[in-house]
Order: sequence, then C-alpha cells, then structure tokens
Amino acid sequence: FRQQSGFTPVEQEVAFLTISRENGCEYCVSAHSAIADNMSKVPMAVTDALREGTPISDAKLAALSVFTQAMVRQRGLPSRTQVDAFLSAGYTERQILEIVLAIAVKTLSNYANHLFHTPLDPIFAARAWKD
Repeated sequence: FRQQSGFTPVEQEVAFLTISRENGCEYCVSAHSAIADNMSKVPMAVTDALREGTPISDAKLAALSVFTQAMVRQRGLPSRTQVDAFLSAGYTERQILEIVLAIAVKTLSNYANHLFHTPLDPIFAARAWKD
C-alpha cells in the first residue's frame, strides 16, 4: 500500500487515520497522527479534523476520507453516488481497490491492538487519542 497504491503519503495517512478512527483504535490513531505530522507532512488541521471526526477543508482529501469511512461503515458496499463522488474528486477505480487493501491492513492492526491493549509508545504520546 505504501509503495504501490498511487496515493501520496498525505493521502495514505488520511486513509489510515480514517480507518483507525472508525475502528476506535486509540493506538493507531495516535501513532498515525504523529507519523502524519512528522513524516508524511499532513497539515495539522487535516490530522486534527480526522482525529475529531470533523470536515476536512481540502476537497480531495475530504472525498478520500468520506469514501474510506463509507467503505468501513458499509462493509464494502458503497452506493453508486459515493463511488461517483470519489471518482469525481480525481481518484481511480484502482484506488477503490487500494482502499480495500488499506482497510484490510489497518483492521488487522487495529484489532490486534484492541486484543492486546498495546501501550502507546512514548514517541507518539504527544498525539495520544482516546475514543
């Protein structure tokens, strides 16, 4: 996903944060927030909106988050209108499948962190998030 999805590093973090928030994974939202801020250079306003579940001002990133959220909530059954909105934002059908991959990867990670109550690494503490 990181190397071949066609998503930029910023878009990758938007997808991962959206999925992790939907799954209520405190560890992954915290970790991906720190990664978004420090490595992927996601604007902090975008990261904060994703963490808070509020709208993102960037239209293309908002479309990515909204579609990813729909895919998680609707278990891979988006409406034609939701698909069309995603594609109209400049994304491709292949990237729809890449979102399925991101959901699979993050859900495995999210659920493992839930099961084992993974403690937050100190490096991510500044961006700790609670569901």
